[in-house]
Formats: sequence, C-alpha cells, structure tokens
Amino acid sequence: MSTPVDLYFWPTPNGWKISIALEEMGLPYETHLINIGAGDQFAPEFLKIAPNNRMPAIVDHDGPGGEPVSIFESGAILLYLAEKTGQFGGGTAREKISVNEWLMWQMGGLGPMAGQAHHFLKYAPAMDPPNDLPYAKDRYRNETARLYGVLDRRLAQSEYVAGGSYTIADMAIWGWASLWEGQQQTLEDKPHMARWLDAVSTRPGVIAGRALHAEKRGDFRKDKDAQDKLFKRS
Repeated sequence: MSTPVDLYFWPTPNGWKISIALEEMGLPYETHLINIGAGDQFAPEFLKIAPNNRMPAIVDHDGPGGEPVSIFESGAILLYLAEKTGQFGGGTAREKISVNEWLMWQMGGLGPMAGQAHHFLKYAPAMDPPNDLPYAKDRYRNETARLYGVLDRRLAQSEYVAGGSYTIADMAIWGWASLWEGQQQTLEDKPHMARWLDAVSTRPGVIAGRALHAEKRGDFRKDKDAQDKLFKRS
C-alpha cells in the first residue's frame, strides 16, 4: 500500500479542489488541518512547504524519483496529481491543452474574482469599522457574473468544462461555482452551468471531498480576531 499523501487543508473552495482530487483519484491521504481563522497558515513549519502562507498544500512521500516532494498552489497540485496518476488531465495533447486553459481560467479569473465578491459582499460590511463599498461590490459581483456567462456558454458546447470528460478543470471550478448564491449570482439565465453543477455534485468523490471536515466551515463575520488574521495580516 502506498504512503498517504499529507494534505494541508481547510474546508474552503480552494481546499476542496485537492480533497476532491484525492478522492476522485483514489489516493490515500492524511489530513492536517490548517485553521485559517486561527492563523495556522503563518506557522513556520507550514511556511516551509507553503511560502505564500495559503493552503492547500501537499507532501507526497512518493514523489519524483521516489523522494518526498512538497507542493503549494492548488493548480500546481492538481496538475501534479493528474500527471502522477494519469487521471483527469486529458487523454490527448489537444485535451490537455483544453484542461490547462480552463484550469488557468479558474486560477487567474474565477477564483480571485469570486473570492473578492465574497469578501466585499459578505465580510467587508461586517468588519469593524464596516467597509460597505458599493463600487467594490458592483465591480466583483459584475465580473463574477461575466465569468459565469463564459462558463455557461462553454457548457452549452460540451458536457464538462474542458470537453466530453470530467477533469481537474471541473474539480478546480466546481467549489467556487457551487457558492454562486453567496456571490449574489443567479442561475436562471445559466441553464448549462446549473446542469453541470448538479451533475458534478452527485459524484461520490466530490461528495466525499466536499464533506471533509465540513463541520469546521464557519462564518467569520462576527469573529474580529479571525478577520484580522485573514484580511489584515501580511
């Protein structure tokens, strides 16, 4: 039996990417909780493997050449795991290009924009002092809506984001997209995105990855100390 992958994790959309991937790929893993509200992401031991003080991160004890390797950044982890297992990364050269395109779209577009929408719509108005900023709210709400329009049009053409098969691109996008209500979005005009969200949500690997330590997922709007660690500490 292979050595478990060490998963450094908290139940957020970025964390779900990797818990879902490990479940989908059938890789054994051991979870190490990084409580981002308590500041665990700044611990020196964690910074050795994740110098950007963000989770998720992994340590694969059976890395290249049989030696341990640590990897930070969720997109890099997904690419590594897909290559390691030969799963969900695209079967042909053209499929791999499509997977990489949509993975980069999530990393550079949807993730940051939806994350900022969450922040300015949900958290900033509840901070002390409140930061209820109409321009920022409109900016990120509207950009997230534009991105979901791109996604919906893509899914009108193909069953999954990168084509006919479920891939790491779907794993990367689904967690953020599943929180569309908190981003003040609508699915009424996005039937293809709605179909895809429902289909992906029924996969056993997605269910298991999303459920990992779900009980610890909290709302930081009333926790000033957590807000300071999440939003003010560099």
